[in-house]
Amino acid sequence: MKTRLVISLAAASLLASSAAFAQSTTEEGARNGARTGGEVGGPIGAMVGGTVGAAVGAGLEIPNAILGGIPRDDSVVIHERVEVGEPLPPTVVLRPVPNYTQYRYAVVNDRRVIVEPRTRRVIKIID
Repeated sequence: MKTRLVISLAAASLLASSAAFAQSTTEEGARNGARTGGEVGGPIGAMVGGTVGAAVGAGLEIPNAILGGIPRDDSVVIHERVEVGEPLPPTVVLRPVPNYTQYRYAVVNDRRVIVEPRTRRVIKIID
């Protein structure tokens, strides 16, 4: 029974932390994982969820040295709001992030953003 609860909490934490990409994915992952785990399994669930969420979030962090190397040129103007968690429209061209090809970036409304290419959702706004 406990094993099933822990597995359920881990799965819920993964979903919660990956759904809420924020400026600090480790911190947000821990916070969202703990909240979801707490809702499902109480204090123990919060502890498990926070740990799993932080681990998932840490895997999503891109070092600042890489972020500084993303150019600011070729900004595209769009009328949609550019926010973490929101998708970019299909008209915005996504380019690979150097050394992190699982991500893409774009310069939109003079802001550099990191994007998850499959969903086109913004996961980090650099400036």
